[in-house]
Amino acid sequence: MTDDVRLRPKTDAETAAWLPVAMAAYEQARRVAGDDAEQAAAGRRASEEQYFPDGRLVDGHALFTIEADGDDAGWLWVGPMADPANWYVYDVEVHESHRRRGLGARAMRLAEEVAREHGAVNLRLNVFGYNTPAIRLYEGLGYETAALHMQKAL
Repeated sequence: MTDDVRLRPKTDAETAAWLPVAMAAYEQARRVAGDDAEQAAAGRRASEEQYFPDGRLVDGHALFTIEADGDDAGWLWVGPMADPANWYVYDVEVHESHRRRGLGARAMRLAEEVAREHGAVNLRLNVFGYNTPAIRLYEGLGYETAALHMQKAL
């Protein structure tokens, strides 16, 4: 396990470089979860317009680089929902080369600290049903299913 894990706020330049990468991953995840290409692209556009209207993250949200022993190990984006007592993990990713070292759990605990520091009493997230490693991670951290969307291909 890595000893030194911390969250470092991304600079504007880092955010600009991160945004197309993260949004492409989000669009692909939506396709794997069942959206067609048009729906996935529309979801991506809506997210970018809502949260990055000028290419910069809206006020009140926080975007971090997850650093492990000084290396860029991934990213974390958290922020308030409509009710600021409820915060949301909008995106979290541990790079493949840093996985299976406990970094996801450590990053999520740091996300909880950030949310608490901003007055949150709940931290919520969405995980696509096909992502069983992430589901196991979140369940192991005490997250409970709050809603369940199901579908059947016809």
